[in-house]
Amino acid sequence: MTIDQSVFIPVSPDVAFGLITEPERLRRWQTVAARVDLRVGGDYRWTITPGHSAAGTFTVVEPGKRIVFTWGWEGQDDSTGSTVAITLEPVAGGTTVRLVHEGLSDESAVGHTEGWIHFLGRLEALATTGDAGADDWAAAPDPINELISAEATLAIVQRILATLTEAHLPLPTPCDDFSVAELVEHLVGSISGIGQALGAVLTDDAEASPEVRVANAAAPTLEAFAARGLEGTIDMGFAELPATTVANILNLEFLVHAWDFATATGQPLEVSPILSDYVLGLAQNTITPGMRGHSFADETLVEESAESLDRLVAFTGRQTASA
Repeated sequence: MTIDQSVFIPVSPDVAFGLITEPERLRRWQTVAARVDLRVGGDYRWTITPGHSAAGTFTVVEPGKRIVFTWGWEGQDDSTGSTVAITLEPVAGGTTVRLVHEGLSDESAVGHTEGWIHFLGRLEALATTGDAGADDWAAAPDPINELISAEATLAIVQRILATLTEAHLPLPTPCDDFSVAELVEHLVGSISGIGQALGAVLTDDAEASPEVRVANAAAPTLEAFAARGLEGTIDMGFAELPATTVANILNLEFLVHAWDFATATGQPLEVSPILSDYVLGLAQNTITPGMRGHSFADETLVEESAESLDRLVAFTGRQTASA
């Protein structure tokens, strides 16, 4: 079965091509994380929503005009052998983006049709207003485990980081004596340490934006973790830790520091209670009394009726508005 969907966006074909191929721009409307080797024969891996990653190979790359790539969900074979072609047609005032997805089973086409309509709508919103907004489909994963929630919390911190400006970097944060810039360095370092322990190939450009630096560390780290799984232990250099504990640490790094960045810069932080409840449980299973005074301050008090996000950050030693 074939899906054929089109949308008009008020940008040039060259700009449109960047929106559908460049990881930094894909993260604004379609993906949580994206690895792209944009050449004929190059491969890609896109985490579309937490727990759902698509992968394939580019077969046609015509900048500003067209891309064609194979498509399949990791861990599934219902869409193996399908192909996506995206054509960019210049029209008055912008570009018509036409997506044709061929080779799907009738059953698979139903879900894929819903998905492409959803994401093409987000592409239209991004190109029209400059912001597609947080993706509701990424907010409350079901099912959920330590790695799926890590992808969901990554989406949250990346959205906050994408708004940072040079003026934000010297601001103090609720995280010890870290400024925003110093907390970015800490976060990149923490993710990279886990990625190296997993054997991920990492790159870092200190001149890149905070969001790009964190994404460049997080995407290969989570991809390597997904390939490895949650069984057994991981040699972190300083200790052998259960893989689930290492995944828990990623969740805390992403979500708690998202709160730190948002608080430091006066931004609202929207987190599904389902996700914050889950990460609070991970924190309670990870932060031991012996870690207080070292990696974490003493737990602060909050109202019993406080939302789970406030209870989470209080558990990590931060002072919340509901205290």
